[in-house]
Amino acid sequence: MAVAYYRYEDGRIVLTHTEVPQALSGQGSGTRLARGVFETLRQRQARIIAKCPFMAVFAAKHPEYSVMFDG
Repeated sequence: MAVAYYRYEDGRIVLTHTEVPQALSGQGSGTRLARGVFETLRQRQARIIAKCPFMAVFAAKHPEYSVMFDG
């Protein structure tokens, strides 16, 4: 199972860490997870801080999510 960890901080969602098992590596699991996280948070009109490097890189490659970021 792939997971994304987060916490609430000052009314924002801080994405802190993403884990994808080695057995799923290279199969797009992390990308599907990130897309699901960002789509869910967009529907909730959440403000985001990406401290997780994977999530930060995903967001940089997908500018449609940039309006959600607070840092």
